Amino acid sequence: MRRPERTSHEEARVAETLKKGSRVTGAARDKLAADLKKKYDSGASIRALAEETGRSYGFVHRMLSESGVTLRGRGGATRGKKAQSA
Repeated sequence: MRRPERTSHEEARVAETLKKGSRVTGAARDKLAADLKKKYDSGASIRALAEETGRSYGFVHRMLSESGVTLRGRGGATRGKKAQSA
């Protein structure tokens, strides 16, 4: 599985905003929550977001929960009900 390439500008912004272990508060926290929500809603996993931001799985999970995201169930293919034939 190949990740999309990030620009150096985006990498610098993420690294600058999220120094590992630093607190994220106020407007920066709101911006981060909005970014995480947008990426999660477009299909990114919590683990991928955690790796991208340099934060823990739990931190990203908490940020998504706080921003009102409906979290997806655990992976794997799911099957819907069989179509009823008349």
